[in-house]
Amino acid sequence: MTGIDEGPAGWPAPGRGWREITPGVWRRRLPGWDETVGAVAGRDGLLLVDAGPSLAAGAELREQLAGGSRPPVRWLAVTHPHFDHLLGAGAFPEAELLAAAGAEPPWPAGAPAAVADGVALGLDRAEAARSGAALPAPHRLVTDALTLDLGRGRRATLTNLGPAHSGHDLVVKVTDPAGPPVVFCGDVVEESGEPQAGPDAAPARWPAALDRLLALGGERARYVPGHGAVVDAAFVRSQRAALARRFEVPDEPHRDAGT
Repeated sequence: MTGIDEGPAGWPAPGRGWREITPGVWRRRLPGWDETVGAVAGRDGLLLVDAGPSLAAGAELREQLAGGSRPPVRWLAVTHPHFDHLLGAGAFPEAELLAAAGAEPPWPAGAPAAVADGVALGLDRAEAARSGAALPAPHRLVTDALTLDLGRGRRATLTNLGPAHSGHDLVVKVTDPAGPPVVFCGDVVEESGEPQAGPDAAPARWPAALDRLLALGGERARYVPGHGAVVDAAFVRSQRAALARRFEVPDEPHRDAGT
């Protein structure tokens, strides 16, 4: 299953590079590190999923989302605190910033680890520092699940998967009577390359996190990876099995997988 490139249905396209998944639910693959950001239209505001790798990238997203009849960004959900998904968040100071709770805060003031990683992977040093300095602390931490009522029957459920790809993995499931569920997965699912496990990953817990993701989304959902094209449940199951083999985790379904 690949990305969907049809035009808008009831909500003006934010700009070049955005693709509609279902009516009022969009995603964009950013240039450079190919990370995905998502946007979901609500009655009184937009939900943005991830903010790009820098303050400049976030400002570009903000400009794209500001036109037409679209409401302002009211919520910003950060799927995990890696620089390419996080450091643009300072461009949305009026949005409620949401992240996954964990044993430690998702990022400390200035996000030094994210800033250092960005510089190491090619982000301009001055821009990285500026982006870290502008980054606010999360306004609300999701310990288990949080549902946002977006109006007109549309809901977004933010679920803390626990440590997997990172120490703070948050996924966003959007449900709407007009189409199948859409699940923004962050980097617990990657389509354009092999999933990456850095020093903050919890490889032994990753397959179980994908079991929970599949139970959350179900067979009909469209799964939006942190990098790459939109995929289906079969792809997620295949990646779960590959990760279990790669990290030598017993290939047994998590107890929540059938719920």
